[in-house]
Amino acid sequence: RLFVKEIEDALLRQGIDLAVHSSKDMPAILPAGLTIAAVLPREDPLDAIVLPRTAAVQPRTIDELVAHLGQSPSIGTGSVRRIAQLTRLFPGARFSPIRGNLDTRLRKLDEGAHDALVLAAAGLRRLGFASRISFPVPATACVPAPGQGIVAVEIRDGDARVQHALEPINDGGAAAALTAERALVEALGGGCQTPIGALATPLDADALELVAVVAALDGSRVARARASGSRLRAANIGAEAAGQLMQDGAREILAEARRTQTAGGRLTAVVDGLRP
Repeated sequence: RLFVKEIEDALLRQGIDLAVHSSKDMPAILPAGLTIAAVLPREDPLDAIVLPRTAAVQPRTIDELVAHLGQSPSIGTGSVRRIAQLTRLFPGARFSPIRGNLDTRLRKLDEGAHDALVLAAAGLRRLGFASRISFPVPATACVPAPGQGIVAVEIRDGDARVQHALEPINDGGAAAALTAERALVEALGGGCQTPIGALATPLDADALELVAVVAALDGSRVARARASGSRLRAANIGAEAAGQLMQDGAREILAEARRTQTAGGRLTAVVDGLRP
């Protein structure tokens, strides 16, 4: 993402002392000399279905949502990860990107541009639009993007003064989850245009569980993994889940996805990295 690179460049040339990012916008591998110094408590990490204001239904289950949207709904999302997974629920759906800020996207939805949008619940909640969430998509149906819902603070590696200043705001549980999710993406060689989902959640004060998925762009194949352990081993948990995914065919799925995107396939669009 160009805007992330510009901010990181400013950090490296000491024009700023820290950068605040939505962590899923960040590259899987940070530029040399930069590090994540703190993360804030995680907001809702799930994806959310948003229906037009005129919708007379509030779906309570996946089946009710599918029944409401019908056989060939128009769904606004440019995320390869979301499309690859949701195609399995809505095989006749027409997915297309929707541009603009959140207000613009919601206005277009309400004006009839789409039957539904898929957005990050965290963005909706943080911007005061929680009431527009029609249905939170469970991770069993669509695993979120790595880092979704986490705000991360990036600094120059070795800047002890800024690191010390940030220590009081760091959330250890969210930091461990982000470490596991980013480690998985790095191990898979993924970037911002890959259909990878990963979500680490705490099991207790010490342990976390990571669920992950790699899906073919057309939804025809899915590799899944699950790993758990002490959050002190978060990076290892991510690497372990990545190994399971590779054994389940993720390498071939990702290679095919990259070929399709390079060739200008229909699903090459603005996608999730590591935004609603």
